[in-house]
Amino acid sequence: MSPTMAVMRRELRSYFVTPVAYVFLVIFLVLAGILTFYADDFYDRRIADLQPFFVMHPWLYLILVPAVSMRTWAEEAKSGTLELLQTLPLTLWQAMLGKFLAAWLFVGLALLLTFPIWITVNYLGSPDNGIIIAGYIGSWLMAGAFLAIGACLSTVTSSQVVAFILTALVCVLLILVGQAEVMDFFQGVLPRKLVNGVAHLSMLRHYEAIARGVLDVRDIIYFVLTIAAWLTAGVLVLDMKRSH
Repeated sequence: MSPTMAVMRRELRSYFVTPVAYVFLVIFLVLAGILTFYADDFYDRRIADLQPFFVMHPWLYLILVPAVSMRTWAEEAKSGTLELLQTLPLTLWQAMLGKFLAAWLFVGLALLLTFPIWITVNYLGSPDNGIIIAGYIGSWLMAGAFLAIGACLSTVTSSQVVAFILTALVCVLLILVGQAEVMDFFQGVLPRKLVNGVAHLSMLRHYEAIARGVLDVRDIIYFVLTIAAWLTAGVLVLDMKRSH
């Protein structure tokens, strides 16, 4: 077994040692159900689809995903096991990737457990299941980007609360940066090309494109590069800490 897989299995198992994982899953599933069927005009629309379900995901993740990622490295630093981990026969990249994959699979499990909502919509009508599958893919990719940001920012502090707040702030900025109101505000202050370039950094913009059923390679590359960039930054922070 590779070191990355060993770290991933260890981290994934640790989620279920305490009640935290089960609490997270229950909260996620309950909120997903309520926000899908009751917080939006699901029944008034008379359209059998999961658009209300996927529309809520960025805002659900904004609170729940930082709660998962905040412990990635902050807990290791606080408990003193970070120094021990760095002495093991594995690279920082392997450790970072293993921890990230464990968290991503855990969130993927939470998404998988929402299948009763999908079944309910198919019972009520005849939705385009291809679009729904694309929505799940986009949601998982966005969760991965959020987790990578959280994994990186948890390396800069030993406080899980600080890691949570920093992750939530960065994620909300990446969501809001593409909103029309925000872009209109900056149009009169910054050059148009710069504003348009910043708009392309919007996570919400790329997620919504996939959730509509359009699996554009550019949107997938955006999420892959975002994940890779933040994980790389996290490894660099850990390496600097080790050097000092």
